[in-house]
Amino acid sequence: VQLQASGGGLVQAGGSLRLSCAASGRTFSYYGLGWFRQAPGKEREFVAHINWSGGSTYYADSVKGRFTISRDNAKNMVYLQMNSLKPEDTSVYYCAAGRTNYYSDVSRYDYWGQGTLVTVSS
Repeated sequence: VQLQASGGGLVQAGGSLRLSCAASGRTFSYYGLGWFRQAPGKEREFVAHINWSGGSTYYADSVKGRFTISRDNAKNMVYLQMNSLKPEDTSVYYCAAGRTNYYSDVSRYDYWGQGTLVTVSS
């Protein structure tokens, strides 16, 4: 599975962005998909995960109620809708695919996209 993230940009605090991740490969629907982020000088951290069917979603406490993850298996796409953005959401965001129940563990994902930068100004 190859992943390509897009949709990052500069937005003011309180604004919204929608990240997209396009996947290639016929086995896309077998994988759980996650979004992670990494700010300068910090470790990569879990943001959200959606299971293979889209029936289960999980979020980091810091984004719960503001971000929504979704997927479209027919289009091989996964999305992250980000609302009420805060300056502390500024990071490079990565999409990842893995067949794992340890959805918040970076090491459990097999495939990673290249990242897209989100900058939230105050």
